Amino acid sequence: MTNIDKHPAGSFCWLELHTSDQNAAKGFYRSIFGWEAVDSPMGPNEFYTEFKLQGREAAAGCTLRAEERSHGVPPHWMIYIAVENADATVAKAQQLGGTILAPAFDVMDFGRMAVLQDPTGAAFCIWQAKNNTGIKIAHVHGTLCWADLSTPDVKRASDFYSGLLGWQICADAKDPSGYLHLKNGEHFIGGIPPAAYRQPGVPPHWMAYFQVDDVDATAAKAKQMGANLYLAPMTMEGVGRMSVIADPQGAVFSIFKSAR
Repeated sequence: MTNIDKHPAGSFCWLELHTSDQNAAKGFYRSIFGWEAVDSPMGPNEFYTEFKLQGREAAAGCTLRAEERSHGVPPHWMIYIAVENADATVAKAQQLGGTILAPAFDVMDFGRMAVLQDPTGAAFCIWQAKNNTGIKIAHVHGTLCWADLSTPDVKRASDFYSGLLGWQICADAKDPSGYLHLKNGEHFIGGIPPAAYRQPGVPPHWMAYFQVDDVDATAAKAKQMGANLYLAPMTMEGVGRMSVIADPQGAVFSIFKSAR
């Protein structure tokens, strides 16, 4: 287990479930990841859920807003990326061809954020931390360990993110698949699969991966709780074992156990 107190700029720092049934989601994720749900009121009938492991923040959840639902936005996991300055990052994203879905705004005294869309259509948030640095635990069952970008235009997306966040995006000479690795500073944090692997009709998106102790047991438990397995547990030689799951409300995520 690793405790995290600060996220370097360019790293994935927070993860938020936008769902159609917050209470049902709390029960589902508690059963597969062991998350404890801590609710905070957000108005007369709304609340924000922080999911904790060993008393430390692992993720969060909220109910899809009416405007999201009216635009047909399905339940999903939204990924946040740490930045030094939210306003400067928004301006840069615009110059690089990104779309600003929500300009920078303060979230009380927790931090400043914006919602962006890369030029190929994948949405993500940026987070300039103040009193809340984000995820505070890693390297244990039920914690974020990786994220993949599903995009139809790998080159355009790569240019955007490397220009915006300083990521190094490179292929592995030992991997003939064409999968690209995302490197933030010294750390590999995610990847971009080749566009050929994309499922037709699925919009561009970020996919969160959670570390688990046992992929098969976690996938079986998820299925028993009403989830769909989009990809049954499979082994990637020398990399690890994984599965892609849609929770009972339809939010999609991956689980992973490293071979190393």
